[in-house]
Amino acid sequence: MMQRVSRILMTVASLLLLLAFVFPLWRISLDAPQYPEGLGLRIWINTITGEKPHDLENINGLNHYIGMQKIVPDSIPELVYMPYIVAVMILFGLLVVAFGKRKLLYSWVVVMILISLAGLADFYKWGYDYGHNLDTEHAAIKIPGMAYQPPVIGSKQILNFKAFSFPDVGGLAIVLSIGLGFAAIVIERREDKNQNG
Repeated sequence: MMQRVSRILMTVASLLLLLAFVFPLWRISLDAPQYPEGLGLRIWINTITGEKPHDLENINGLNHYIGMQKIVPDSIPELVYMPYIVAVMILFGLLVVAFGKRKLLYSWVVVMILISLAGLADFYKWGYDYGHNLDTEHAAIKIPGMAYQPPVIGSKQILNFKAFSFPDVGGLAIVLSIGLGFAAIVIERREDKNQNG
C-alpha cells in the first residue's frame, strides 16, 4: 500500500489539474515594431483567445495577407475532448489515493506523460499545418519557400515578428502535477528499499 505522504502528493497532483480549467495552458506572443504592445494568443483547455480583446481578430487579419488559415477555435476537435481527458485524469488520480495501489500510481504517471507528449506532438502538428499549408494563390504577400510555423516552445523570428511560445499557468500546473506523481513514486521505491534492505 502507498505511504501517507505519497497519498498526499497524489491528492495535490490530482487537484492541481483543476487549474487547467481556470487558466490558459499555453501562450503565444508576437512582438513587432508596428505592434508596440504586442499580440498574443492564449490556448485554453477548450478554446483559443487573444491576450487582449482584439488580438485573435488582428492575428487572423495578418495571417490572411500571407495565406495562413484563420484560427477558428470551434473547428479544433482537440478543444472539445481535452476537458474530458483532464477530468478523467483527475478522477483517476483520486482513485489512486483512495485505493493506495502502487500499480495505479505508476499507471497514472505513465498515462499523464503519454497524454502530455501526445498533446505537444499534436500542437507541433497543428503549428506545422498552420504555418506550411498556405493559400498562396490568394495571399497578398508571397515569399517562395517561406514557412510561418510558430515554435512549440521557445522563440523564433517570423518575418518582422518575434514569436514566443511557452506554457501558461494551466500548462505549468500539469507539469507540476506530473512532478508530484514522480515524487510519490520515488517515496514508494525508497520505502521498498528500506523494507527489503
